[in-house]
Amino acid sequence: MSIPFFIASKYVKSRKSSKFLSFIAGISILGIALGIAAVNIALTILDGFENTITEKTIEFNSHITITGYGNKNLPDYIQVKEKIENQLGNLSKSVAPFISKDAIIRSSHLSEGIKLNGVFPTFDNSRIKRNIIAGKYTFAANDSFGGIVLGKKLADKLFVKSGDKITLFTLRNNKAPSIENPPNIEQFIVTGVYESGMAEYDDLNAYIDFYTAQALFNMNDECSGYNIKLKDISKISEAKKELKELLRFPYYVRDYYEINKPIFTWLELQKKPIPIILGLIILVAVFNIVGTLLMMVLEKTNAIGILKTLGANRKQILTIFIYQGLYIGILGILLGNIIALTLSWVQLEYKVISLPSNIYFISSVPIAINFNYYLLISVTALFLSLLASIIPSYIAAKIKPIAAIRFD
Repeated sequence: MSIPFFIASKYVKSRKSSKFLSFIAGISILGIALGIAAVNIALTILDGFENTITEKTIEFNSHITITGYGNKNLPDYIQVKEKIENQLGNLSKSVAPFISKDAIIRSSHLSEGIKLNGVFPTFDNSRIKRNIIAGKYTFAANDSFGGIVLGKKLADKLFVKSGDKITLFTLRNNKAPSIENPPNIEQFIVTGVYESGMAEYDDLNAYIDFYTAQALFNMNDECSGYNIKLKDISKISEAKKELKELLRFPYYVRDYYEINKPIFTWLELQKKPIPIILGLIILVAVFNIVGTLLMMVLEKTNAIGILKTLGANRKQILTIFIYQGLYIGILGILLGNIIALTLSWVQLEYKVISLPSNIYFISSVPIAINFNYYLLISVTALFLSLLASIIPSYIAAKIKPIAAIRFD
């Protein structure tokens, strides 16, 4: 152990220091800790939002979605599906044609506009089946009626449950209803209710059999698009490029980020002020360190004079007070990280802070702990603590021995 470090540790642990100085040092440590904790928690929550929304978006849709420009119907879905599978080869995990059209659903209580999705239960690559909370994921009700699967929020709004009957109103050939072109009116039985965790999604989407949807909308061999899931999400750019080369107009190839760009753009905007906030918080902590060390220098002026008389040089005196500044900084950083990790763990385990799911897509504040952020913020704070220690340490190093010993 070096002499400057030994003396610095004695100064820090000394019980003879004034209570006021100890209080100021404690405030400095607490200021750094709260700043570190605040920034870490903010980034943890924003990462949690991004990861959760990405996961749910992919879970109930796909990595890549192909639709028609202007929501045009796409012909020859069987042949096109085979072409997509051949083009992607080992990149694709599943390719699922789907139909997605606007419709009106009516129960005995009220009517509601919905997005009606026609899918193949056998190779539907969404995870609706895993999120069924009532009934079954099946479109076979009985010989007279087809089955329909509703989101929980939509089912609650319509006051229906599994086994109840509803009526669907759909347009023929994407044309407004008229005497010559009346709407299709069909009755279905609710065979299942799902809950995705995203209230907006559950409020809007209903699922029926693909062939039933084709008949309702008079689509023959057409579909609305294809949901494609990849084996490796990191290959999404490569797969999208190949699909764009394969499928020209009117095919429209987009990945999950493009489809949900407003949400991801909002999340990115929330992260942009973080460096400024971090800078301001740490700047306040830096001034606290400077003030604390200056008061320490004043209190230890006599001791500095004695040390210099005994042979301590400027560099050693400088190092003593830099160590003290780093001690304050390191304690604050450790305490801040502990606070952030503890609060994050509590939220992760017990979901203490809930959210209105109809606004935020999720029911509680999501958490995603990224230790790279913790490391970056800690290193930045430590570096600034070092810089803050230099000025008071330099002042202490310049004190003349005789003046210091006479100082009272």
